Amino acid sequence: MQRPDASLIDEFIDALWLADGLSKNTLASYRSDLALFSAWLGKGNNSIVGADEAAINGYLAFLHARPGGIKSASQRRLMATLRRCYRWLLDQGHLQRDPLLNIDKPATTQRFPKSLSEKQVEDLLGAPDVQTPLGLRDRAMFELLYATGLRVSELVGVRLFEVSLNDNVVRVMGKGSKERLVPLGQIAAEWLQRYIAGARGELLGQHVSDAVFVTTRGGAMTRQMFWVLVKKYALRVGIPQERISPHVLRHAFATHLLNHGADLRVVQLLLGHADISTTQVYTHVARERLKQLHHQHHPRG
Repeated sequence: MQRPDASLIDEFIDALWLADGLSKNTLASYRSDLALFSAWLGKGNNSIVGADEAAINGYLAFLHARPGGIKSASQRRLMATLRRCYRWLLDQGHLQRDPLLNIDKPATTQRFPKSLSEKQVEDLLGAPDVQTPLGLRDRAMFELLYATGLRVSELVGVRLFEVSLNDNVVRVMGKGSKERLVPLGQIAAEWLQRYIAGARGELLGQHVSDAVFVTTRGGAMTRQMFWVLVKKYALRVGIPQERISPHVLRHAFATHLLNHGADLRVVQLLLGHADISTTQVYTHVARERLKQLHHQHHPRG
């Protein structure tokens, strides 16, 4: 028998998708957070609708008491999920009072994106062995990501018909199902052309796929596999692991554009940010890099 919370979560996720057109990954995060919360409540014969302030505080205490606790970013995401869910429950008439009303939002510490120097990017781009089909695929992926600033989910989702090597642009479906055209740049276009013309067919073999970046099993590249590859190549060229993240080339794309004088609103459009305040974090990264260079090289640094 399906638990009441399960159908409620389904209805809430559907409402989110209809209202905001959120990506599959974002919706999956909402669903996961609510399912775990529901499972914990269920152990005490409680439910999402029946949870009061004490129950929610109890769940947060439970998360903090686990080995390793809960990361601040994860707690912020959880609280954002719960606030959105309980607002929806109120709007739907399932509740008369918001149980989160007196629960403080977790303190936010400003987090800045991990980025790489231009030399580190060159090292990372040059790490794959382009004499092999897999290496050529990986080089083309890295070049495309650094040239365009795509999200990893956008990169692995690119289809052949969305790439124009004549015009050197790629059509991307971003967050909120918003489409944008992003220029490739000549170097990335050349690596992409080389990969599509040869290595891609070798990797596919008898399989058929419209994904640009494919595996030897005939499927599309995944976000998880891409992250494994980034870590592998970073280790190979000696980039510290703490400098690496799945989006490190996206962050480098934005930071290096700003370092070279690009307008912030242009970078916002290229990254597909709905709000320019999201893009502004990269100006801080760029300033910090300039401070480091001044300190290292100026005689009075």
